[in-house]
Amino acid sequence: MPMSRLRDLRIKNGYATQADLAKVLYVNQTAVSQWERGVTTPSPAILLRLSQLYGVSTDYLLGSDGPGKKLAVKIPVYRAVAAGIPIEATDEIVDWEEIEPELAGTGKYFALRVQGQSMEPRICDGDVVIVRQQEDASTGDVAIVLVNGNDATCKRIKKDGGGLWLLPNNPAYNPKFYTADEIATLPVRIIGKVVELRGKF
Repeated sequence: MPMSRLRDLRIKNGYATQADLAKVLYVNQTAVSQWERGVTTPSPAILLRLSQLYGVSTDYLLGSDGPGKKLAVKIPVYRAVAAGIPIEATDEIVDWEEIEPELAGTGKYFALRVQGQSMEPRICDGDVVIVRQQEDASTGDVAIVLVNGNDATCKRIKKDGGGLWLLPNNPAYNPKFYTADEIATLPVRIIGKVVELRGKF
């Protein structure tokens, strides 16, 4: 793996120091230094993460002489969310979606297949939502929220007096309000913001 390529890609993509990149990848700086000096090669999982960060193929990272054209980034689709009564979250991957490398470079993304009718007519049963992983969202955002630690639901949120409303789009379903105490004890936790909807037929 050409050490100059890894170093140049790091700097080009805004990671000024090896420590900056190490922090994003949850590795130590020594590992990054060894990759860039050609002492060791990143694991397959790290190579995939680097390709997502830089928007290039893993083959290019490994030394391909191709132009390193930015490629669409694949993200996993989970069926861990219900738009209705929350269901137990699972990490089972049921499909893959592609997002633009420019979007992938702005954070960590995953996708979820919606189940239920509570977010209709905008988000329907079987649709896939693209989610940016984050621990907070603003009033009006559609977010993925974990309830009881492992029940995931897709709802529009509203913050109110320290509490949190989970609001369905479908008027046949009732909003749900969690107090500040319930948020802390159940717990209730935002895990991502929906940034894109991909309807399925």
